[in-house]
Amino acid sequence: MNPRYKIALDVMGGDVGPDVVLPAAIGFVKRHQDVRLILVGDESIIEQGLASRGATAGERLEIQHASQTVEMDELPSHALRNKKDSSMRVAINLVKEGRADACVSAGNTGALMATGRFVLKTLPGIDRPAIISALPSIQGHSHMLDLGANVDCSAEHLLQFAIMGSVLAQAIDNIEHPRVGLLNIGEEEIKGNEKVKVAAQLLANSNLNYIGFVEGDDIYKGGADVIVCDGFVGNVALKTSEGVAKMIGHYMKEEFSRNIVTRMVGLLSMPVLRAFRKKIDPRRYNGASLLGLRKTVVKSHGGADELAFANAIHVAMMEIDKAVPERISSQIETMLSEGHEV
Repeated sequence: MNPRYKIALDVMGGDVGPDVVLPAAIGFVKRHQDVRLILVGDESIIEQGLASRGATAGERLEIQHASQTVEMDELPSHALRNKKDSSMRVAINLVKEGRADACVSAGNTGALMATGRFVLKTLPGIDRPAIISALPSIQGHSHMLDLGANVDCSAEHLLQFAIMGSVLAQAIDNIEHPRVGLLNIGEEEIKGNEKVKVAAQLLANSNLNYIGFVEGDDIYKGGADVIVCDGFVGNVALKTSEGVAKMIGHYMKEEFSRNIVTRMVGLLSMPVLRAFRKKIDPRRYNGASLLGLRKTVVKSHGGADELAFANAIHVAMMEIDKAVPERISSQIETMLSEGHEV
């Protein structure tokens, strides 16, 4: 059987590397019969890791040797110049060569972005790739970009991010006209810096379903399907949200374990607490796409566990299935043909 999806995994990347990627890969191919995973990294380590888990390399778990590893604190420029046989670079090369449809890595974000851009190139009409991820909301989830790839960007870049995010939400969530909001310090037109104000005008004149400015609390209220911002703002908002979630978990655990009465209340509340934790579990939203590249590259959180990394693989599979890069390219061509600015 010829697998429908071929995905290259950077086995050596991330804070944990093979100890997370390999069990996630083994479990994933068991659940998805139409997927082939190419395990990229030190061949001996991968073989030993598979054997220790009762698995072997084969048609659906293929090994591609790579002699180098990109460190998590390594400069992207250094990795690009000196790590041409790194597991990250080899995995992305497999995508360029057509041996894989997508790449998933938990490695150094800057190096992944730089390597992806150098090897795969950006789509016509896109100046910079952006990092996008789904975030839980009251109404389900929303997609937010950029989450850290572009600290400084122009109003035109924000428009490009909006186009890419809208196409992804349309493809993945089957929303005909995704609502696009521009993150700002207020909903009024007079608020925000000049870049955001100009971007708002560009979005209003586009063929996107632009709903105007949204504020930070709207990220989780679910008023927009796509939330657009620069990478500085997006990364701060994301990391702040992660910190708040950890704080809530810490205090809930502390209060429920305070005494015998609160422990009993905690036991009675356990079904509700488990359901709540599942809804906001960041592992289930792991997998941030590098939108704007000619092929699919997905970034997993560096500290992802098996469940989280498996979700990142699933994100890559969905984007292959929905042909997201091709859809973005088509949307840009349509907008240009209609006289819209990109």
